[in-house]
Amino acid sequence: MINAVNDGVKINLRSVIIVLAISLFYLLLSIALVGFKTDQLVLMAIFNGCFFLSSITRKFILGFSIFIVYWIIFDYMKAFPNYNYNTVHIADLYNLEKHLFGINFNGKLLTPNEYWRVNGKTWIDIAAGIFYLCWIPVPLAFAAFMFFRNRKQFLFFSLTFVLVNFIGFIVYYLYPAAPPWYVQYHGFVFHAATPGNTAGLAKFDKYFNAGIFKSIYAKGSNVFAAMPSLHSSYPVIVLYYGIKNRLGFMNVVFAIVMLGIWFTAVYASHHYVLDVIAGITSATVGIIIFNTLLNRATPFRQFIDRYEKLIR
Repeated sequence: MINAVNDGVKINLRSVIIVLAISLFYLLLSIALVGFKTDQLVLMAIFNGCFFLSSITRKFILGFSIFIVYWIIFDYMKAFPNYNYNTVHIADLYNLEKHLFGINFNGKLLTPNEYWRVNGKTWIDIAAGIFYLCWIPVPLAFAAFMFFRNRKQFLFFSLTFVLVNFIGFIVYYLYPAAPPWYVQYHGFVFHAATPGNTAGLAKFDKYFNAGIFKSIYAKGSNVFAAMPSLHSSYPVIVLYYGIKNRLGFMNVVFAIVMLGIWFTAVYASHHYVLDVIAGITSATVGIIIFNTLLNRATPFRQFIDRYEKLIR
């Protein structure tokens, strides 16, 4: 035995073989599905490094494996574009948005995205970019905080987060939808394999002479996955668990970030208001489903209890 701990996963020959086998399988499967990327090696280096470094880092990475599974599934969606399974909604979604939320400007009815595209301000571009940079760091930072504060609440948050994502993924395939910027650049004609676009966030990159959002959207799995806006879902989950855990002033911060992300999604032409509402709804439904399972499904509670003991 190389090392041992009193609880959780012990480092022995069996665990070493299992971890290395899983790592190799992941790399081979990734290459087969989406091609080789250095991100895959970085992910495996982080996982293996944390797993073998110490007891606490092992527990940490095993806990965060929930997020790793989400990221891998999201990445693999590139191999199965949703537009291969259902018709992409472009004009109908655009027209419904205009019908429900249209703004009259200079004698013309515009979607909120179109209105903000011609009425944007530099200070709004900067603030919007900062808010949108929070969509993943804030949930991950919150998860890390909860890991060290309350392992069970960490699991509740993490599993809810992944459940909401799965709900979003299902809707992506049932209702493929183009983002507002697609109509701006391509009209209502469908073009498969359209690359990602920074849209209104390009103003933030230009102002700071950086390619932050350009690099982010170059890695997107599918541009026809605008409905629901999971960007809008994540801060809802954070705020819910922040309130549940009585985090005081931090909940005010979470609420501001949430509103900022919702606004930016529309302001930067990445989502319609309808997409944002669908994202909020997905988060709400996910939270309700998770709590229902927690209260009524004994096997689910037992799974969480075992997982908590693994990372305690």
